[in-house]
Amino acid sequence: MAAVAGLKRSAARITFLDANLYSTFQPLLYQVATAGLNPGDVSHPVGSFARRWRATYRRGELVSIDSAGQRVKLADGREFGYDYLIIGTGMTASFYGIKGAAENTVGLYTRKDAIVLRDHFMAGLERLSEGERDFNITVVGGGATGVELAGALSELRDVVLRSTFPDVDRSRLHVRLVEMAPSLLTPYPERLRDYTLKQLRHRGVDVQLNTRIDEVAPDQVILGSGAEPIPSDLTVWAAGVAAPPAVAGWGLPQGKNGRIIVGKDLRVQGQDRIFAVGDIAINPDDPIPQTAQPAIQMGKHAAKQILRLARGEATEPFKYHDKGDMATIGRRAAVVRLHGGLQLRGTLAWLAWLGLHLFYLLGFRNRVTTLINLSWRYLAWGHGGVVIVGDEPPEPGKQ
Repeated sequence: MAAVAGLKRSAARITFLDANLYSTFQPLLYQVATAGLNPGDVSHPVGSFARRWRATYRRGELVSIDSAGQRVKLADGREFGYDYLIIGTGMTASFYGIKGAAENTVGLYTRKDAIVLRDHFMAGLERLSEGERDFNITVVGGGATGVELAGALSELRDVVLRSTFPDVDRSRLHVRLVEMAPSLLTPYPERLRDYTLKQLRHRGVDVQLNTRIDEVAPDQVILGSGAEPIPSDLTVWAAGVAAPPAVAGWGLPQGKNGRIIVGKDLRVQGQDRIFAVGDIAINPDDPIPQTAQPAIQMGKHAAKQILRLARGEATEPFKYHDKGDMATIGRRAAVVRLHGGLQLRGTLAWLAWLGLHLFYLLGFRNRVTTLINLSWRYLAWGHGGVVIVGDEPPEPGKQ
C-alpha cells in the first residue's frame, strides 16, 4: 500500500492484486481477538484505497510468476502483464516442525484468525459459567503479539467475568505465556524486558521462560526435558512466521523461513523487474525487523526505485531508519524504545502506543469507532467494554 501511494504521481498504470477485499491493521488484531474491537474497526476496503491513489484493484490469489514473459497468473486463471512487479504478501505462522502445532493452535495473523480466537475465548467463558472444569489458555511466543495478547486476556478475567458472568470465580480462568528464550521482547533493552515480565505476572499471567515445546495436543501442551505437560483448552500460536506455502511455486530464490531473497535495492535476487517488500523479503547481508515500519519504508523505497528505473537512472540501496519499538502490556502499561535511546514505560508509554496506532489506522470511520470502543473498554473499566458479536460458538476441543 505504501508502494502504491508512492507511485501516485507517475504515469504508470497500477494494478493492485490482493486475495481479500480489505486491508487489515494487524497491530490491533489482539483487540478484536479479546472482544475490544469489531473486525470492521481494523479493516479498510482495498478498492477505495486503490481508487484514492489512482490504482485498479483486482481480487485474486497469485499462483505463478512468469518472469521471462513478465506475467502473473491468479488461481482463477486470469493473467496480468507487468513492467515492474512488487510482492508484499506478508507472512503466515511458522510451527518449526512441532508436532500438532498446526492442527491444535489458533494463530493471530489475519482478521479471520482474530475472529476465530475471539469466538473460542467467549465460548470457553460460557462453558466455564455452566460449571465445567477450569478454562486454560496458553499463548506460545514472548514477542510483542504474545505479550499484548496475554496481557489483554488476563485483564479480561476481571472485565468479562464481572460484567457478563458475575457468578464465575475468576481464579478458574488461567492464562499462561510460554517462551523458549530466557526473556520476553528480546529486541528491547533489559530494563523494559524486566518491566514487561513483572507487569504480566502482576496481572496474573503464568510466564514460563526457557521452555521448549515438543508437542501440542488438543487439551495440553507437552514440554521438553520431561517437564509436566500444561493443560490447555485454547492454545494461541504467536511464536514465529514463515512465508506462505504458495511462494515456493513462484520460482524465486528463498531464504530463511521461505522469505524471498532481495538485494540492496530490494529487487529480488536474479531479477531486474521484481521487487519484494515487507516481511516476505530478506536481504541476508542486512536483515531488518519484521515489523510495520520497515515494511512501510520498503514499500516507499520500491516505488522510488521503479520511478528511477523508468527515467533510466540507477537504483539506490535501501536504508532502514529505525524509529524504535513499542508494545502494550495492558491498561496503563506499555514499553517504548525510541531511536536515540529514549525509553518509556507505564502510563505515558501506553498513551503513546494508543495514539500512534490510532494515527496509522486507515479511514476516518475506523479511527472514530476504534477510539470510542477502546475508550469505553478502558474508561468503563470493570463494567463492560466488550464487543460481542456472533451467536454460534465453536465446538469444544476444535481449534
